[in-house]
Amino acid sequence: MSFNILICDDSALARKVARRNLPDGLASEIYEASNGVDALEIMGHHRIDLVLLDLTMPILDGVGVLEEIKRRKIEVFVVVISGDIQPVMQNRVMELGALAFIEKPLKRLPLETTLKRYGFILPETMAC
Repeated sequence: MSFNILICDDSALARKVARRNLPDGLASEIYEASNGVDALEIMGHHRIDLVLLDLTMPILDGVGVLEEIKRRKIEVFVVVISGDIQPVMQNRVMELGALAFIEKPLKRLPLETTLKRYGFILPETMAC
């Protein structure tokens, strides 16, 4: 099974790292956005199944994106990937509907574990 995935981070390097850490065959299409406004525009024009979302971005940050997703009733799964590991922020994004919070720098195992937990990948497809 493959999904349309949106990677939203203002850092081109972080987007590249996220792309590299996605399990092979998971994505049928990968979209990228460098800010929240662009991410919402992509979600408005394409069916997105999963968003990997940074919190600290220009124009519209990750919390703003989550608020807009909720307000617009966009049906999408969101995993927040951020260096802002304060419990208050983690609780806030979960209240806004994020599935999970993964600390930067992104590593393959935490991402795969999260994707497995929410049914995006089957256990036998995880890398050893």
